[in-house]
Amino acid sequence: MGNADGVSVLRIGLTGGIASGKSVVGGMLAALGAHVAQADQMSHDLMRPGEPVYQEVVKHFGKEILNADGTVNRSRLAEIVFSSKSPRITELNAIVHPAVIAMQEKWMDEVEGRDPHAIAIVEAALILEAGMKPHFDKLIVVTCHPEQRIQRWMQRTGVDYESAKKEITRRMAAQLPDEEKIKAADFLIDNSGALDATRIQVESVFAKLRS
Repeated sequence: MGNADGVSVLRIGLTGGIASGKSVVGGMLAALGAHVAQADQMSHDLMRPGEPVYQEVVKHFGKEILNADGTVNRSRLAEIVFSSKSPRITELNAIVHPAVIAMQEKWMDEVEGRDPHAIAIVEAALILEAGMKPHFDKLIVVTCHPEQRIQRWMQRTGVDYESAKKEITRRMAAQLPDEEKIKAADFLIDNSGALDATRIQVESVFAKLRS
């Protein structure tokens, strides 16, 4: 984008597979002074009753995805879109992604308007899958060991090991494998170790972005 004096905000994509620790890394980057937005939160906002995306999703997937108060029951929707028999995640993405991308662009423009020297980071699971890489100057990819994803999912959702493993496998099938994400990365953060080890990597990446 850029403004009159040629200064423009640095637009960074932050991605990684399910339960790799993207939000943890995003939080660390925010603490260092980056502006961070989550695509997941944007999609939450777009799926509020009355929003065009909400109406489209309900029309497409039926009223059984709704709670009694009319809000979208996200776990029920996930059941349908990640169904092992006939996954429909591409249908959901076709409705939600264009609106999320537009919202991200608007947010990055707003950050640039306030501070042209800023680093604006969008944390999103499907940057590569949605063809969003060209929207960013640089891409940070977070990885971790497959076993850790399962442990983290157990902690996050309170389910048992087998259920967590099944859910992680199901969701990973809708994402590019880590090897492909790593190939596309400008910066790689391995979140397999202790948080302090992750923080050291994050600080190193942030220093490079700053320069």
